[in-house]
Amino acid sequence: MKKLFLFLVFAMLGIGIIPQVQAKDVMPIRVSLNQVNTIGMYQVGDDVTIYKEPNEESQILYRVRWNKDEFFPEDIGAEKFFMVFLPKKSLALVGVVDMTDDWVEIVYDNNTGKTGWIKLDDPYKFMTWINFYNTYGKKYGLVLLKGAPETCKDIKAQTEDNTKTISTMNYPKKINLSVIRGNWALVSVLDLDKTPKTGYVRWRSDDGIRYFFPDIK
Repeated sequence: MKKLFLFLVFAMLGIGIIPQVQAKDVMPIRVSLNQVNTIGMYQVGDDVTIYKEPNEESQILYRVRWNKDEFFPEDIGAEKFFMVFLPKKSLALVGVVDMTDDWVEIVYDNNTGKTGWIKLDDPYKFMTWINFYNTYGKKYGLVLLKGAPETCKDIKAQTEDNTKTISTMNYPKKINLSVIRGNWALVSVLDLDKTPKTGYVRWRSDDGIRYFFPDIK
């Protein structure tokens, strides 16, 4: 019976009936306090060596490798390592804490906030948060992260907390981004009641906690 089962499994693999395991997409869905000190994001390749210090003679903390099906090492995992991981779009981004001319300090464990250094192979792979939001937020719109304070739903007339609230988003179907101004975002919201609402929302706290994130799909 066991031999018959194995025969059927291999036969199904041979004719492609059993699908291959696809890599899981990674996108922020909840407010994170471990990424507060990040200055932006860096697009990494599929083989990344993480050092304790910005020096190749320094201790190697991890060597991370991935493809569209797998991620190594398993004790970190793609969800901990990446801030954004969309294999179909070849988009693999990690949070950046600091940069030098040759090195990038990244958060390699989103659960603990642990950081390490990787070699800078292309300065154009780094995006500040403002550039990232202007690039991806304008293209895909924004999504409100779970755990964000209720005040983030308040749409303001100006970029100040104590300014007039002109509307409130309840169940937004679409949040279109027009421009980022400091910690505020000018948005146009299509709510569940299909009433357009336009004004400023706080996308980030003064301490760097992000409440909204580009809804990349």
